[in-house]
Amino acid sequence: MENEIIKARLSEELKNSGLTTIEIAKRIGVSPEMVTQYRTTKKLPKLDTFAKLCKELDLDANYILGLTKN
Repeated sequence: MENEIIKARLSEELKNSGLTTIEIAKRIGVSPEMVTQYRTTKKLPKLDTFAKLCKELDLDANYILGLTKN
């Protein structure tokens, strides 16, 4: 259940960032294919990559992790 919440929220925030997959990938140091996997598969980012995503995209980690509702 938690993974589904994380996946849905992360995918939504990536989409709403206004950045392309390539731009996100460059900012967090992964391949564009990896960012696509975060959006479309069950694959979740490693902890250090997740932290970079939250920092670079100004995301609330607690929200993404399902610890808060907004």
